[in-house]
Parts: sequence; C-alpha cells; structure tokens
Amino acid sequence: MENKWIRFLVTCAIAVLGGFFFQLIHMPIPWLLGSMVFVLIGSKLWRGISFYWPVQIRNTGMIIIGYTLGLSFTASTFVEIGRQLPTMILFTALLLVCAGGIAFLVSRISGIPYPTILMGSIPGGLSQMVVLAEEMKSIDLTVVTFLQVSRLIMIMFIVPLLIFSPLFHLTVSHGTVIADAAATSGFAALFPHIWLFAAVCILLAVIGQKIKFPTAFLLGPMVGTILLNLSGYEGHSLPPIVLELSQLMMGSYIGLLLKPENLKHKVKIVLLALLNGVALIGCSILLSLLLTQLHDITIATSFLSLSPGGMDQMAFIAKEVNGDLSVITSYQLFRTFFIFFAVPPLLRLIFRSVLKEKEKPN
Repeated sequence: MENKWIRFLVTCAIAVLGGFFFQLIHMPIPWLLGSMVFVLIGSKLWRGISFYWPVQIRNTGMIIIGYTLGLSFTASTFVEIGRQLPTMILFTALLLVCAGGIAFLVSRISGIPYPTILMGSIPGGLSQMVVLAEEMKSIDLTVVTFLQVSRLIMIMFIVPLLIFSPLFHLTVSHGTVIADAAATSGFAALFPHIWLFAAVCILLAVIGQKIKFPTAFLLGPMVGTILLNLSGYEGHSLPPIVLELSQLMMGSYIGLLLKPENLKHKVKIVLLALLNGVALIGCSILLSLLLTQLHDITIATSFLSLSPGGMDQMAFIAKEVNGDLSVITSYQLFRTFFIFFAVPPLLRLIFRSVLKEKEKPN
C-alpha cells in the first residue's frame, strides 16, 4: 500500500506539472491535456517507478462532469431533443457507416483482419468494444484497445485545436448560445443543496455500475441532477477550480491507458491509428456542416455533438467555447446508448456470418 501511495503521489505531481505547463502556454483545456501528456510521457521515460492512478479518482472526476452536464438540461431542452431525435438517429447511423468504411480501407491497406480494425474504429465505444473483443477468439484485443485509446487521445488534441482555431472561434463568437444553469463565482451559492445533489449523484453512479449501465459514473450523476433540477431544486455551476480538478482526474487516467510497448509491428499500427483517427474526425466535420443546415445550431456545437470522442471530453471543450451543452450531450448520449445496446449484437451477427462463410468448403 505504501508503494502504491508513492507511485500515486509521483503520478499526481507529474500531472499537476503538466496542467500548469499547458496553462502557461495557453493550450485549450490545459488540465485535461497537460496531465494526460505529461503522465503518458513520464510513464514511458521514468522506468524506475510504475505510475499509478486509482480508477476511483477517475470515477470521481466523471461524477463531477455528470453533475455539470445534468445542470444544462431543462424542460425546454427535452422538447428540443424530441424535435431533433430523427436527426440523432440519422447522424449516428451515418457516423457509424463512415467508421465501417474507414475500417474496411485500413484493413485492406494493413492486412489486419477487418473485424479487429472495425471494433477498434467504433466511435465512443471503448469499454463495450474491449469486452466484445474478449468474447471473440479471432479478434486481436491489443490492437482493438490501442486503436480505441489512440483515437480518444487524438480527438482530445485535434478537436480542441480545431474548435479554438480562427474559423470555429468566429462562428462561436457570433452564434447564439444557451447559457449554463445559474452560473456562480464561488462555493457559497452551492450550499445547502449541493449535499443532496452529491448524495443522489454518488448513489445513482453506484447503482448504475451494479446494473452494468454504460459509463455509469457519468450517466448516473447526470440523470440524478436532471431529476432534481426538474423537481424544483436549484443546482449551481461548480467553481472553475473544481472543474479543473476533474480534468486532471480524467487526463491522468487516460494518459496511462496507452501501452504501445504491447503491440507487434508498432510503427505500422501507430500509423494506421493516426490514419483511422484523422479520417474519422474528417467525416465528423463534414457531417457537422450538414447538421448546421438542418438545425439552427453553431458549427462548434454541431462538431462537438458528432465528434467521435466521449461526452466527458466534449463537455470540457463545450464549457470553454460556450457550446450548447444540452444538444452536445444529447447527441453523444444517444450514440453511447446505440453503441451499447445495438452495435454489439449486430457485430456478433456479422462476424458469425463471416466465419460461417469462411468455414464452407470451396
């Protein structure tokens, strides 16, 4: 236990250093990206100690993000979600079709079996795809995990840089923005209701984990916050320092996920992962431009809604560019549920059909 504490404190010190450095050079979402990059590099360079970041700390960060996301939902938000539901279905399907097409091209270029590349390319489905890959004997689990995690890290870098570029910045500056719920500058306004929100968020996170709910520590608190908000309890936005702390909690954990040393043909797989990630981000940009033609939302909100990352990372970016959190969360949430419930059975069916075709005598 003492050894774990030393490893954790070293990791924490490196993460904080990364956050300060990225803030100093004015990088977007510095505490998320800075902690992630410094922990990732430090864990590979510093061989004398094995970095350690407890999953419980990552889960705490997700609870904070879930609460923040829940504050953005009001009664009018659900009316808007109902109006955009057909579009959510359409664009989720289009993004998954794009992922399937890109995976096919990458498979043909690399010679790696299509099922392995496909499961590494499904956007926003890291945990589900890894579990499914473990069930399928023909799938290379290491490649699937690396493709999923490397895409996530690429998105965390590329999406903020694109969003904060002059093109997106101009669009955000002149677009209409839906404000966050009751923003406040300090801790005092959080009390006394914050105790009730905290209890409900933690309870629903634990229950969600017990019943195998997707990303339970994010969705459980979000649902609990929405229900309390709609019932009349007033929730207040958390102070910036708490949101920065949650970024560090998430970034440090993600930085330790990528393990290129376990890969065979490292250079080849890394290049394929870059190709896969860039192509998928390019498709999401094109789809987001189409989405702005169908609904009156800014290009920043549209892009973050369709970015092939996760709700937690997109929420951090949305907070900084004043994107419409409720719309972004709705699209990301719908895709999460679709991937969780619909994609694994569909993939099992497809892979079994492919295997049966291969087993047939010529």
